[in-house]
Amino acid sequence: MSAYVQLLDLAKHFGKVKALDGLSIDIAEGELVALLGPSGCGKTTALRSLAGLQELDRGQMIVDGKDVTFQNASKRGMGMVFQAYSLFPHMTARENVEYGLKLKSHRTSAEKRKKRSDELLEIVGLATHANHYPHQLSGGQQQRVALARALAISPKVLLLDEPLSALDAKVRTQLREEIRRIQLELGTTTLFVTHDQEEALSIADRVGVMRNGLLEQIAAPAELYDRPNTAFVAEFVGLTNPIPGKVSGGSIEILGAKVKTLPGSITSGAGIALVRPESVNVEAHKSGSAKIFSASFLGASCRLMVTMPDGARITAQMPSLESVGLVAGASVNVSLFDVPVFVKVAG
Repeated sequence: MSAYVQLLDLAKHFGKVKALDGLSIDIAEGELVALLGPSGCGKTTALRSLAGLQELDRGQMIVDGKDVTFQNASKRGMGMVFQAYSLFPHMTARENVEYGLKLKSHRTSAEKRKKRSDELLEIVGLATHANHYPHQLSGGQQQRVALARALAISPKVLLLDEPLSALDAKVRTQLREEIRRIQLELGTTTLFVTHDQEEALSIADRVGVMRNGLLEQIAAPAELYDRPNTAFVAEFVGLTNPIPGKVSGGSIEILGAKVKTLPGSITSGAGIALVRPESVNVEAHKSGSAKIFSASFLGASCRLMVTMPDGARITAQMPSLESVGLVAGASVNVSLFDVPVFVKVAG
């Protein structure tokens, strides 16, 4: 699949801080890529650079075969949705959506503007709210209007800068699903920046994990989670249990079993296996050598914290239907499912 957007060796320093330090990413046409990482990793700087809102110290940006590195932001054909809704308070929802179509670079007739805004308000589920002002809309509805406004100009690339972080959990979940539905329906190439792992993993075609201005790994969500390339990715994405063991021959000995190691792991000596909670199997047994310290019901799943014979604590996560009898204080046996793990250097 050929690249529609290319970010090549992007660098940006703010004094001694390296916001971007040689970042390179390819995005295919119609693909939704999410950038994920801790605060200060450079993900927002990368997005703002592509939008033309941030000058670079070094690098090149190509969109649809054209170099846009030094192009004015207004001429790049980008649609952007920020964390703050940034709607014009004196304009109705329709007028906000139409705004970009009145600008010189995208100007269209009043009839075409109305048709386009009506189409998009229908797509985002706000056809009946076209004449409402921002103060008459909920936070989620305002963000839908902001999304429709960004899409009105038929952008080459849609840029989403943590657009859901100001919303409550239920609305955030609903709206991220709507964003994905709309993106798939319109086929818009999209770069989505977020600090929310669940958000990134649930809607992106690929997720890029950033650290210190560089890309640690970019892959499909399932691959990123199941087959991390580095210890940082393994520990940053999802939960892990650090379990010490001895590595040799492509395996590590932990909890009485030999478990295969993932590529990128250390190949010999003392190591720390980063084991996912769902790879830990817990079974109630009267003479079990471990005890459940706590049990948390999470709806479809149950999270258990188990105290091992040596005093170490391990977290396990399993379907709630399989957790009957697994309560605090219960004696249990702990084993591992045959799932490869990433192993880092001990110490």
